[in-house]
Amino acid sequence: MTEQPMSRESVCIFIVDDEPANLKLLDKMLASQGYQQRVLIQDPRDVLHQYQQQRPHLILLDINMPHLDGYQVMAQLIALNDPLLPPIVILTAQHTKDYLLKALAGGARDFVSKPFDRSELLMRVRNLLDVQLAHEMLHNKKDLLEQLVKERTDELHHTRLQVVQRLGMAAEYRDEETGNHILRMSHICALLATAVGWSDAKVDLILNASPMHDIGKIGIPDHILLKPGKLEPSEWAIMKTHAAIGAKLLEGDDSELMLMARDIALTHHEKWDGSGYPNGLSGEDIPMAGRIAALADVFDALTSVRPYKKAWSVEAAVELIKENSGKHFDPVLVELFLLELPSVVAVREIYAEPDIT
Repeated sequence: MTEQPMSRESVCIFIVDDEPANLKLLDKMLASQGYQQRVLIQDPRDVLHQYQQQRPHLILLDINMPHLDGYQVMAQLIALNDPLLPPIVILTAQHTKDYLLKALAGGARDFVSKPFDRSELLMRVRNLLDVQLAHEMLHNKKDLLEQLVKERTDELHHTRLQVVQRLGMAAEYRDEETGNHILRMSHICALLATAVGWSDAKVDLILNASPMHDIGKIGIPDHILLKPGKLEPSEWAIMKTHAAIGAKLLEGDDSELMLMARDIALTHHEKWDGSGYPNGLSGEDIPMAGRIAALADVFDALTSVRPYKKAWSVEAAVELIKENSGKHFDPVLVELFLLELPSVVAVREIYAEPDIT
């Protein structure tokens, strides 16, 4: 879309001078050129308030005024940190170099000497307004581009999360579990991460990374993965490789999301006392994301129906978790889990399995 030139009817110009005669003269000059929005300010103490009420495109500012001089007025305006501060033209009867340099250093863009030369003043006003319009056009385009980039980034982020969730669901469906397990498990992870004190951004990461915790089950043969009874030691050894397989599948991407997903896939079967797999890590050597995922995964697995077992009650699952505090689970996380239990139960209800009739 092509930007429309700034019309003189839409331009707002502040004229700040304590001399009524100067205000009247400048007002008449600008009016003769079709500038319709002219704000006359005789008391410099009113400039800041007027500026906040109606943002001008140009300011004509006298320097020598009572109460506040032009330098002080410019300092007030600059303190607003307006990214598009309008150009300021100094009106002065002084012609010394130091005086003019001070004005320019203080924020002025140009100056006009008194008594005013009509043609000179109007040309400077027109030129500075043209420059200001260009600045505003660039600023508006920058804002538009930033908005478009944000929308595109959000869209890509959403798409990526959808792919991530479906990858997690693919592993769960193959294991004869439902997609609701990963929804419950991931939201319980988010609750625990919040309780630990993680930032909102990091909580969002674990919410979206934890669905891939069992992605490595894709690499486990069906006769082992889908076996209804107890696994033989040799079969269990193969089953345990799903953690390393998952980590292998998720490596090679340095995004925060995939790095956390890899940590979770690799370490969510490690145990606090070092008796877990695949690497026998213990205590705080296990990444916090893995510790959180371990607790959330076990709780939901215990309280969910599987082809080979009935669902445990919440009370029975909580008792097992308490018994394994400091063994399977991080004891600090267990305490936080117990404090968050009402919210955990609410997650189970929100993402309960659909009734099949």
